[in-house]
Amino acid sequence: MDHAARERLPSRRASISFEFEVAGLHYTASVSRFPDGRIGELFLSNHKSNSAADTNARDSAIVFSFAVQHGADPHAIRRALCRDSHGHASGPLGAALDLLLGGE
Repeated sequence: MDHAARERLPSRRASISFEFEVAGLHYTASVSRFPDGRIGELFLSNHKSNSAADTNARDSAIVFSFAVQHGADPHAIRRALCRDSHGHASGPLGAALDLLLGGE
């Protein structure tokens, strides 16, 4: 089995945070990028700490972060996530990626 090496972010790195809403729930996202501008990590949290929505958001962001650090394409991940009949992201990871990558 071939494993891509994990590309780590610098120890000191800038990050941006923003808030958004999905299905009536409020989320906060924080994103850090590699020096070349690619997304290197994403953190998500729900306003109801330790709720199922919070745990699911946090877990999805952890998996996403590991994936991009191992070479996965964030655009491909974004396209693969669930959407409603109008094309809007159904979950917080998709909504955050729409905001981050929508114009890219």
